[in-house]
Parts: sequence; C-alpha cells; structure tokens
Amino acid sequence: MQDTPSLSSSLVLAADNPPALARFYADLLAVEPLQGLGASHWRVPWPAGGFLEIYAPSQSRPQAKQPGRLATCLQRSVAGGNNQAAAMALLQAWLASALGLGATLLDGPRQEAFGVEAWLLDPEANRLLLLVQYQVS
Repeated sequence: MQDTPSLSSSLVLAADNPPALARFYADLLAVEPLQGLGASHWRVPWPAGGFLEIYAPSQSRPQAKQPGRLATCLQRSVAGGNNQAAAMALLQAWLASALGLGATLLDGPRQEAFGVEAWLLDPEANRLLLLVQYQVS
C-alpha cells in the first residue's frame, strides 16, 4: 500500500514590506505573525486552517502589483438568522480596526442577502473583503 501525500492549502501574497503586511493581517485577525523560511517570508495563521504566506518576490523575478478579481476575504458570522443590526455593528467595528491599521476604504458597508460586506485595500493596495454573514440557526 502506497502512502498518499497529504494536502494542505495556503494563500500567498507578495509584498514590498512583508513584516509590516504580516503585522496588518495578524492584528486584523488577532493572531501572532510567524517568521517564515527567511527574512522576507512571514506566515499568518489563517482562521480556517493553513496560513497566509507573505513574502517579498525575488529580485530576479519581480512581481508587479496587479488589479484583478481575486481578493482576500475575511469572514465572521452573527447568530440569529437575518440579524442585520448585529451584523452591521460587527462589520463597522471590524472596518474601523482595519482602517486604523492602515487599510483604505474602497466600497463602504453594504447590505447583501447573505450578510454585510465592505471592500478595502490593505496597506499595500491588495483587495480585501470584510464579510459578516448571517448564521442560520
């Protein structure tokens, strides 16, 4: 019987200043960033498992900042089904924290059928979605 290799997942984010960007996400998630495999590599524990891997691209293969449709999404939930007031209060507090840590607001809080959301740019201009979902009991 042959062993099946294990599979894990992580998100990878290139950064001009990996320690600072790791601190931003760690503070936003209330976790401690971890030094990675070198001075330009940091790991932020991801709530759902795995890590957000933040690194400086190689000098021989620079990676330009790119607009696109891919974004980091951080999610929380509120109990009680369609509890709009509680969801919006949680999002507003989370948004204030992110802005205080250096994020920039792209699109303010918006009510959706599944919860409330706000779009930001992190301190290095990567797209970030904060989402508070309604938790069905």
